[in-house]
This record gives sequence, structure tokens and C-alpha cells, in this order.
Amino acid sequence: MFEVLVFVYENYWRGDACPEPEQLGRKLSAHGFDPEEIHDALQWLDGLSLATQGLQIERDANDSHSATVRLSAPAEAAMPQSSDAMRVYSQAEQEHLGADCLGFIRFLELSNLLPCGLREIVVERAMAAPGAPVALDELKIIVLMVHWSTGIEPDALVLDELCESREG
Repeated sequence: MFEVLVFVYENYWRGDACPEPEQLGRKLSAHGFDPEEIHDALQWLDGLSLATQGLQIERDANDSHSATVRLSAPAEAAMPQSSDAMRVYSQAEQEHLGADCLGFIRFLELSNLLPCGLREIVVERAMAAPGAPVALDELKIIVLMVHWSTGIEPDALVLDELCESREG
């Protein structure tokens, strides 16, 4: 599935430039991807699309890489996250993500590279990914795809870190 996601990321500059699932499936099939991988990737992308529908993204006018992300919710339910708030991961999340991925997510948060709204989408999409624990390289693809789907382009150093493979 992750090879298909990388192909989509590399060939469609933003989520809104990606063709509809049926047409994308035909293109992926024409490029020789396994039908099961295509099916899994299309389901995962559909979940990503649903997860990002409720986002309100406010871009910083002075920095094209900086954005504030808020989840849409009724005004009475929306509470901004405190700067000293802490995300507690469930047992299932800890087992599925593993220590490496949880540490990387925390690194991105502390570096102000993954706002809490996007973090939650990354965690949700990682939980929807096969394999336990999710490999760090797979998590990096998930982070890239979440940024891709929202149209938020990570800065060059972050992009280098996300594209760097441990194997390479």
C-alpha cells in the first residue's frame, strides 16, 4: 500500500489535483500495481479525505510553510489546546505505532511542525495502516500524505527528514 501512496504523492502535487478514486485506480493498475494494494491505498486515501474535510486551515501570510490547523466543531465544543497540554496515547495506539513512531510524532510536535489537528489525523491514519507496529518510514509517508491532502507544504528541512529512508 505504501508504494502506491508514494506514487500518488510523487505524481499529484496536491490532494485536490488527484483524480477521482475510480480513475486513479485505473491509472495505478496501468502502472502495474497489485489490485489488492490499489484497493487498500484507495480505501486509505478515502479515509484521509474524510479526516481532512473538517479542517480549517489558516496560513501565515508571511510564511507559506506555516499554518494553524483547527478541527471544525460547534463553537461551544471547540477549545484551543493549551501550550502545556499533553496527548495521552491509548494502549492500542502505543502498540500499533510503537516507540519509534511515537517519538517521531513528538519530535514533530516539539519542533512546531505538526499542529495538534494534523497530529490527530496522522495518528488516526496510522491506526488505519496495516502492520503493527507501523514502521517509521511508513509513518513518514503518512505525515507526507496528511500534509499533501491539506495543501500544506512542509518546509525543505522537514521534507528532507520525511523523505529520508533509514535503509538508505
